[in-house]
Amino acid sequence: MSKQTARRHHLAGLTAWDRCAVMGVVNVTPDSFSDGGRFFDTTAAIKHGLDLVAEGADLVDVGGESTRPGATRVDEDEELRRVVPVVRGLASEGVTISVDTMRASVADQALAAGAALVNDVSGGLADPRMIPVVADAGAPFVVMHWRGLLEGGNVRGTYADVVTEVVDELRARVEAVLDGGVAPDRVVVDPGLGFSKDAEHDLVLLAHLDRLHALGHPLLVAASRKRFLGRVLAGGPDAAPPPARERDAATAAVSALAAHAGAWAVRVHEVRATADAVRVARAVEGAR
Repeated sequence: MSKQTARRHHLAGLTAWDRCAVMGVVNVTPDSFSDGGRFFDTTAAIKHGLDLVAEGADLVDVGGESTRPGATRVDEDEELRRVVPVVRGLASEGVTISVDTMRASVADQALAAGAALVNDVSGGLADPRMIPVVADAGAPFVVMHWRGLLEGGNVRGTYADVVTEVVDELRARVEAVLDGGVAPDRVVVDPGLGFSKDAEHDLVLLAHLDRLHALGHPLLVAASRKRFLGRVLAGGPDAAPPPARERDAATAAVSALAAHAGAWAVRVHEVRATADAVRVARAVEGAR
């Protein structure tokens, strides 16, 4: 493995995998676009997380609030009730856990319960207390490109040059996170596919992941079951896209492409196919 690839895969505070890692998704929500309600019960959510690890997930991302377009935010107490017991249960089984939250209080309690990583789709913008909490804990932090909550539809999804603008906005956000005390070797960047972006924007970003690497931090790609894959699979602008749970093969294809491009991790709902895809990508890289 090249030094460049090793750098892309290393994040302080977590295992240094020799390939793109697989982050499995556990949505403890009744209204996720992909699997809402299936794992809303704590026991079912913990079992699902363990199943994802058995299928090849390297870490599990636990979230208690849907960020789909039009979703209404849950209150703080409800998010804590959903998330913390699941984090505690999975941590007791030795699972490496990421907590998917925009609230500092949820991040704080999840870290205390055993989470190792904070994945905030707002990059700390939704809650000004988030960065101090993460910095004080010394936890790795995912900074996603974000232009606001998606209540009422896509927010400011207009770009003259989507790659340049996403990179520039991410760079500014990373600088703010670093200024807030998060260590540089604990920052991950995420282009925010599907957030204030249409299908064309998402595809262009995937075609230019090298530009995201220029930010100098490990890269998380979260494409699983998203709308742009539905548009690709529909086969035409007037055709109906397949439902979210029929986009897993397309997700695995993106996972292989992201792994080949040097992503640190891919975030997916269905793990087995992606776990195979990233291992094939690693084997091909090793055969060069």
